[in-house]
Order: sequence, then structure tokens, then C-alpha cells
Amino acid sequence: MPSYCSEQGKIIYQLNDIYKLMSPKFERCTGISQSRLELLHKLFDVDEISQTQLQKEVCIDGAAVTRHLKQLEAKGMVARRKNPADNRFTFVRLTKEGREQIESFKKEKEQFIDRVLDGLTEQDLKGLSVTLSRIQDNVNKIQY
Repeated sequence: MPSYCSEQGKIIYQLNDIYKLMSPKFERCTGISQSRLELLHKLFDVDEISQTQLQKEVCIDGAAVTRHLKQLEAKGMVARRKNPADNRFTFVRLTKEGREQIESFKKEKEQFIDRVLDGLTEQDLKGLSVTLSRIQDNVNKIQY
């Protein structure tokens, strides 16, 4: 972190560093990336969904969603099929194996979260959540 940074700049660096440190550790701990887990959780809540709608709901770019789904399909966790009325659209659903795997992913994720937030009180967590929500709202308001 550059020494010339303001306190606000240091916070942004810290948030970025936490993300860069946490992401690969999360994946090693749970055996799956956060993006894929997010896709699987969304699929867990529906019987079937169009790939386009899934992409919109999880806010991951189309190419990444396709790549993730192909890999999950190869592992037998999801099934995809073309829309019989319009071959341009693909429907996605979890397989039975995928539903079963999500349960183990949930446990691993909870253990990881407990370790990341170890030592924080309920009050700490509430304050942090409020602060991060404000930052998230501010970032969402920035238009470029």
C-alpha cells in the first residue's frame, strides 16, 4: 500500500487486499469458487431457469456464466437444454447430484465465514454490515 495514500485510500486498498486474499482461500476451503457457488445457490431455489435470466440474477458476465456452467455440467452438477421453441435460449437446472453437493458446500462455506469473522462481536458485525452497505451503495451510484 503506497505510503502517500489518504486514510480513505488505505481503506479501499484494504478492501481490495481482503478480497484478493480471501477469494483463493475460500475456493481451497470449499472446493468451489464463490461465483460458481452463487450460481448453484440460485439454481437451488428454482426448478429450471434460462441461462440469460440466471446471468442477470447473479450479475456475472455471460461468458463467465457459460464457462462456469460448462464445467459444472462436466462434473454432473447441472444440466442444460436448448429451448425447443427457440434454440437460441438455454435452460439450466441442478441435477440430483448437484443438489446433494450444495449441502456440503454450505457447511464448508459456513465454517470459512466463521473463521474469517472470528473474534467479531454481534455489534461489530452489525456496524461492519452497515458500513459496507453504504460503501456498496456509493459504488453502485458511480456512473462511468
